[in-house]
Amino acid sequence: MNLSTRYLGLELSHPFMPGASPLVDNLDEVKRLEDAGASAIVMHSLFEEQIEREAMFEERHMDVHEHSFAEATTYRPNPSDFVLEPDQYLEYLRRIKETVSIPVIGSLNGTHTGGWIRYADLIQQAGADALEINVYFLPAAAVEDANHDVESRTLDIVKAVRDEVSIPTAVKLSPFFSSLPRFARELDGLGIDGLVLFNRFYQPDIDIERLEIVPRLELSTSAELLLRIRWLAALYGQINASLAVTGGVHTREDAIKAIMAGAGAVQVVSALLRNGSGYLRMLIDGTREWLEENEYDSLQQMQGSMSLKNCPNPEAFERVNYLKTLQVWRA
Repeated sequence: MNLSTRYLGLELSHPFMPGASPLVDNLDEVKRLEDAGASAIVMHSLFEEQIEREAMFEERHMDVHEHSFAEATTYRPNPSDFVLEPDQYLEYLRRIKETVSIPVIGSLNGTHTGGWIRYADLIQQAGADALEINVYFLPAAAVEDANHDVESRTLDIVKAVRDEVSIPTAVKLSPFFSSLPRFARELDGLGIDGLVLFNRFYQPDIDIERLEIVPRLELSTSAELLLRIRWLAALYGQINASLAVTGGVHTREDAIKAIMAGAGAVQVVSALLRNGSGYLRMLIDGTREWLEENEYDSLQQMQGSMSLKNCPNPEAFERVNYLKTLQVWRA
């Protein structure tokens, strides 16, 4: 069974890969993922805040000496909360490239244009086969304008990164845009090679005893896939960029649904964190078996088969399904 797919211009043996996560934080685990059949490795993100903080500390380090006291014994920055500092990230990327024979996709996470974007080229120089841009921005101020302050900011970042690199580039989006197909087409016009649907916004919790905001990480479930299926199906065939799904893929059936909707790549994180890297092999083999059982010739034959590409009136189709859904509940 031919499971080959094309994502970001890369010819892959199948669509399954780990998404950006702690899964690749050590080389032994990276090698286990390759042994489990991963078609590519997506690195965790290098954050705008990391890069700008490093630059701030370097500047402070250069300026502070002439005004310092003789008693000062060290100018080292405060300990980092991040796994890898920017230079360590680049070196680690090089080491991953030396360790595996599959494509390696770097990742940058930011919210503003600025000097941090130069790291896109440094990631390229370190050997990345492609780059994923994760624009994680949650508008919290009532004065934020939907078009200028949110969408234009993302477009500016993507354009700046595309000007820096020649390797394929994907943009990881949230679903919270007023017209996702129109915005996807604008990104497509900038020459991006792929869209990753969707970023997960992690919800903070409140400690009512200590009166503190506390981070809470909940792994995804298959229920989260439904939103992604909807927009994969809507975008497939409307843009030139390839589509990847991330979030909500836990079973072979989940993967098959995403591919039928239009996904060319399937990024898996929570299922691997729960079950270990070897679970990736089960998803690959399970998908192959299902295709054979249902007499498909290839994965390409299935991809996009349940999208809205051939639907003459997608809006009416969505309304009808909306009405039907409201009628299915029985007490």
